[in-house]
Order: sequence, then C-alpha cells, then structure tokens
Amino acid sequence: MEKIRTLRGFRDIFGEEMEKFRIIEDTSRHYFKLLGFNEIEIPALEKTELFTRSIGDATDIVEKEMFTFVDAGGDSLTLRPEATAGVVRFYLQEGMYVKERVSKLFTIGSMFRHERPQKGRFRQFHQIDVEVFGVSDPFIDAELLWLISLILDKLMLEGYSIEVNSVGCRVCRNGFRDKVVAYFETKRDMLCEDCLRRLERSPLRIFDCKKEGCIKATEESPFLFDSLCKDCNEHFDSFLDYLGQFKIKATLNKRLVRGLDYYTKTVFEVTSENLGAQKAFIAGGRYDNLVEEMGGPPIPGIGFAIGVERLSLITSARRPSEVPLTYLAYLGKDAKRYIVPILERFVSSGYRLFYSYEEKSLKSQMRYADSLNAEFVLILGEDEIKKNLIILRSMRGKWQKEVPLNPDSILKEVISSTL
Repeated sequence: MEKIRTLRGFRDIFGEEMEKFRIIEDTSRHYFKLLGFNEIEIPALEKTELFTRSIGDATDIVEKEMFTFVDAGGDSLTLRPEATAGVVRFYLQEGMYVKERVSKLFTIGSMFRHERPQKGRFRQFHQIDVEVFGVSDPFIDAELLWLISLILDKLMLEGYSIEVNSVGCRVCRNGFRDKVVAYFETKRDMLCEDCLRRLERSPLRIFDCKKEGCIKATEESPFLFDSLCKDCNEHFDSFLDYLGQFKIKATLNKRLVRGLDYYTKTVFEVTSENLGAQKAFIAGGRYDNLVEEMGGPPIPGIGFAIGVERLSLITSARRPSEVPLTYLAYLGKDAKRYIVPILERFVSSGYRLFYSYEEKSLKSQMRYADSLNAEFVLILGEDEIKKNLIILRSMRGKWQKEVPLNPDSILKEVISSTL
C-alpha cells in the first residue's frame, strides 16, 4: 500500500527548526508584553469577502493565491492568506474602538497561500502578526521598527537592513495615477501579463513585481514618493526623526509599495541578503483607511508581520543552557516504585528526570541514557535498596558515587555536581 505523504508546499516541522520557532515566538512575546500588546487567536477560516474587501481583488493574493472553496451551505470560505484582515474583523466585531482608545494586538499562527513553494516560502507558513489601532502619530511607526530591532537583536541576527517608503494617501494617489499610467503605457512591451492587468486596475503594484522586465521598466519611472501631499510629507519627515531618536538606521526605497491595496503612508520591509531573491522576512506599514472601508469608524491602523520560516533560516539564536538531564535506571519492580517520589522532587524543582516505562537491562538503559545526552544516570537495584542508597554516575566525568536513597539528597547531589 502506498504511503500517504504531505501535500506539495506543506510540511512537518520538527527538531531544531521547531526549537527555533519557539525561540522566535517566545522572544517576540516577551517584548510584546513589555510594550502593552495583547495576544488574540483568530480563525484560520473566514468568509472570502473579508479578504477581497480588505486585501483588494486586484492583488496576486486574491487573484491567484487563496485557498477558497464553497461549503455545504453555499458560502465561499477561504483559509487566511494573511492576518491583518482577520484582526480588523475582530476589532470591529468586538467593538474594541469603543472600549479602548488604543488597541495593541498580536497573533501567531499559520497562513495559507497557493503559490510555488521555494526557500523559506511554503503554502502553509507561519507569521507573527502585530497590529495597532487608534494612533495616527508617526511616533508609533518608528516605535514598531524599534520593537522589531529589539526582537532581532535579542535573536542575535546580524546583517539585516530596514527599507522604508511612503505610499501616500488618497490625495497623493489621485494626482499621481494619471502620471504613472502614462509612463507605463510607453513601456507596455516590457511588462508581464500580470502587470499589464495592474496597469488598468492598480498601477502602483507594478513596482512590487519581481520579474526582470518589469523591474527594468520602473528604472526611469516617476515615484509616488516625489508627489506626496503636504500632510504625507510631514508625516514621513516626523517618522524619520523619531527613527533617529530610537537610533534605528533605515534606507529610503522609493520602489517599495508592498503587495496589498490597503497600505497608506509609511511602509517598510526588513531584508537579509542571506535569503536570496525573496529577501524580505518582516514587512508592514500603515493602513489608515482599512477600518473604515470594512464598515467601522475612521480609525487609523498600522502593523507588521514576521515570516517565522524565513527568520528561522537566518537566526543563530539558541536557548540558554538547560538544566542537566538525569536518567533513572532501575532494575526490578521494587526499584520502579521509587520513580514517583524522585520524579516529583525533580520536576517540582525544575529539573529533568527521564526513565524507561518498561523494565530493561542495565546495559540497554545506559545506551538509552547516552542517546538522550543525559549528564547523569541514577542506578537503583535490589542491592542499592537494601543499603538504602542510589548510585549517581556522571556520563561526562566518568565518575560515580553513592548517595542516600531519598529524593532531597539525590537532587541536592545532582545540583552540586552540576555547579
């Protein structure tokens, strides 16, 4: 019978990579808590309309990448391709704008996009998503980039770059659209089929295309950044000033527009050359119109997402050394009865104790302890019980000693031997 395997673009996460995921998540949660963020869990499955309204029906995500199906009740449902739309839905559904002047939220989980799998990019992938509602001041734009730098520095990440831009507001875009369309009309032969469609519906997104011809077509194009209105210019200048106060170095990239329609004003990406062509592993920006466009009041928002797979590829972070692993090798049923009191004492004090559930020979148990990289082995058999002692053996130092057979004495000796 043929074995059932994972679907293309989906995979199991285990071992060292799983440990890196946990380090990234735990580090992020630590700083989120310090800065007043609250964690939420949003559904993986939402009504398709949520994403077509928020992301934009002319985006690659909606046009080509969503896992969408019609359920038994005739409703069109979609596995979430990103988290912002779901968080905004939660924000409105729960009336958070009435309860809080400022809402700072984050969520961690799987996202789904039907795209070609590649390095650090899968059809099921994991994001840490951060959203702030109710702050229009550019101070929060800079604070979020500082928050990102705190997380990355704690993860000992080196050689990353921060790119920033402003994609303006409706006023800027209305005045710029005709100018950029006229320019790209002269470059139609260089544009891919996707960008030819974007030229009619969402011309700014041509700047987000990664195909060589489209990149070349933008080399002499006008940039929205150079046509910002007074308010957007002042917002961006203040943002840069706050970045300086936080001592965050960032590079202006006028081509940076992000791939979603809801962005306004500040956008940013954090990149690493160690990731190859798809080098962005954190991205985000401001979306001051999205809450209102989804049926709520005119409340500004800003957020970012961390691609956990990509970040795990480039971080060298490791957890601090764990407490030593002790293995209890027992021989006989009488010896097995000592597992419970010793185990309770070790675990209640934050120490690890492993053992075999089935009775095995001492040689077999020692091999198992060695495979677990145990630092110490406790050996207990009938002779030791009669003498009211247990043998403590060091697997690294190759020494052993006799210890009184009571949980407190055993743990105390393990701790003193570790120091």
